[in-house]
Amino acid sequence: MGQTDLAGQVVLVTAAAQGIGRATAVAFARAGARVIATDVNEAGLAGLDSCETARLDVLDRKAVEAFCAQVGRVDILFNCAGIVHNGTLLESTEEEFDFACDLNVRAMIRMIRGVLPGMLERGDGCIINMSSLASSLKGVPNRFVYSTTKAAVLGMTKAVAADYVKQGIRCNAICPGTVQTPSLDDRLRATGDYEAAHKEFVARQPMGRIAEPEEIADLAVYLAGARFTSGQAVCIDGGWSI
Repeated sequence: MGQTDLAGQVVLVTAAAQGIGRATAVAFARAGARVIATDVNEAGLAGLDSCETARLDVLDRKAVEAFCAQVGRVDILFNCAGIVHNGTLLESTEEEFDFACDLNVRAMIRMIRGVLPGMLERGDGCIINMSSLASSLKGVPNRFVYSTTKAAVLGMTKAVAADYVKQGIRCNAICPGTVQTPSLDDRLRATGDYEAAHKEFVARQPMGRIAEPEEIADLAVYLAGARFTSGQAVCIDGGWSI
């Protein structure tokens, strides 16, 4: 995607302890930004030497408000925190849906509320939300709760983009297919046959492989510098949506 120079920019990343969040925090730092990498798992942030690190529970509204006030200026927000639930509508519970709504949707809203006033004051800001191809973009079996909440992320992204486009704010969503992360490994192991499940996931990707977190990170950095792009759901899915 080429090199994006983010020198002087302040980037706030959630869920930076592993997977896409961690790879993206590193990529933003490599692009020259000051990166504030956060996660509820503070120990998991160890080793992110190119970033400032801090514990943040995005489920705690008051903690998010206090943290954003303490941090001050944020030029780029990468909302990465989320959870994947397996199952159909009939296999899903109210409790699973409520938790997914809180982590996959409301947590992003909390973070945006925390940084948006400062962005509006400066007349410039970039918000990148983690959605999924499994959303309003594509029906995926056994992902009812996840797909419903990730579709909400797309609606939220477009609403924020439309409301603030004339005030210098850009808001976009990244919509990956399957990505090789610790979260995916946990879900594959939970099937009882990791290798068979892994082969099944690879088989549905037309490119014949699963994405690496660094590939998603490259897209996030690109969107941070794409100043004429807003309100977009950008697929990065190995051709799954073709």
